[in-house]
Amino acid sequence: MTLRPARLRVSDQLRLGGVGLRARPLRAFLSALGIAIGIAAMTAVVGISSSSRAELDRALDALGTNMLTVAPGDTMFGGDATLPDEALTMIERIGPVTSATATGSVGTRVYRNDRIPEGETGGLALLAARLDLLETVGAGLAHGSWLNAATDDYPVVVLGATAAQRLGDVPTIWIDGRAYTVAGVLEKVPLAPELNSAVLVGWPAAESYLDFDGHPTTVYTRAVPAKVEAVRAVLAATANPESPDEVQVSRPSDALAAQRATDRAFTALLLGLGAVALLVGGIGVANTMVISVLERRAEIGLRRSLGATRGQIRTQFVTESLLLSLLGGLSGVLGGAAVTAVHAGTQGWPAVVPLWALAGGPAATLVIGAAAGLYPAVRAARSAPTEALSAA
Repeated sequence: MTLRPARLRVSDQLRLGGVGLRARPLRAFLSALGIAIGIAAMTAVVGISSSSRAELDRALDALGTNMLTVAPGDTMFGGDATLPDEALTMIERIGPVTSATATGSVGTRVYRNDRIPEGETGGLALLAARLDLLETVGAGLAHGSWLNAATDDYPVVVLGATAAQRLGDVPTIWIDGRAYTVAGVLEKVPLAPELNSAVLVGWPAAESYLDFDGHPTTVYTRAVPAKVEAVRAVLAATANPESPDEVQVSRPSDALAAQRATDRAFTALLLGLGAVALLVGGIGVANTMVISVLERRAEIGLRRSLGATRGQIRTQFVTESLLLSLLGGLSGVLGGAAVTAVHAGTQGWPAVVPLWALAGGPAATLVIGAAAGLYPAVRAARSAPTEALSAA
């Protein structure tokens, strides 16, 4: 009668693999700690670099890397062109466009009060503005409040920073024979300097009180950074399909090219550092498993004498290696993420740990652990029972 070795279930293999770790807890802890330090170093380096890149991207976005402006140009006869009333709505329908807003030139003079001579306007422009203007151009308020749904229809204005300096600290200003309440003052707007010397009134109020024709004169557009060039290529035809040649579109910021070059450099750096950390972790696993085989030759011989097959011995040591790698990998990822969060918090950066680093750390350690534990497992399986028992 031929005896056949029993097959080990997955649960049995996991339990058997865990025996070696539990039997030598200090060595298992130190080995897992070595792997965890390597993975934590990789995760922390990737996380801190990604957080730094996120902060750099945020700073570059403040420079308008993804903002384009659309304005009317000249007609074929040399006159001033106009944008259609639907230009803003059409631009908002472009897929990669994340936000768009507009201002329109009202063409009415602004005075500090009704006693100022007609010619002394201070060179201020009166613009009709949409409610979402501040978010799109990245503007902030120095004091007061921005236009809202309640004040958009009434004689209320917001002053640009330069306009406020020229007009002084006044509660009202005079426009077309009517007093307008000053609701707030903007900070300097680096992305749209024309707003600094402007007086901004709500779009409906401009149409009701100032005979504004509703044509936008400047459309501010934000697009997905990777699609800025593609958006720019269709903006003119989208804003004015009948006469795209009569539309002026700004070119992308030079900072966009610098941002993309920085992203490529960071990506190469992260991949290189991650590969080095994983290699160090793999060497640690291989070293641990080789020593484990040498120390446990008696155990291997006894199991072989009791009927364990070479395949079961190989499975045991590969499972041990995988468990050890997984324990170290998970601990390392958590430790690296914690280090990233602490460092980013002290620097005032957004804490960013890429998903591929969080998932890839344990996954990579499993792959490396399996490869690193394969040679010791094969060596253990090849040990003859009598030779292993006699050596013990």
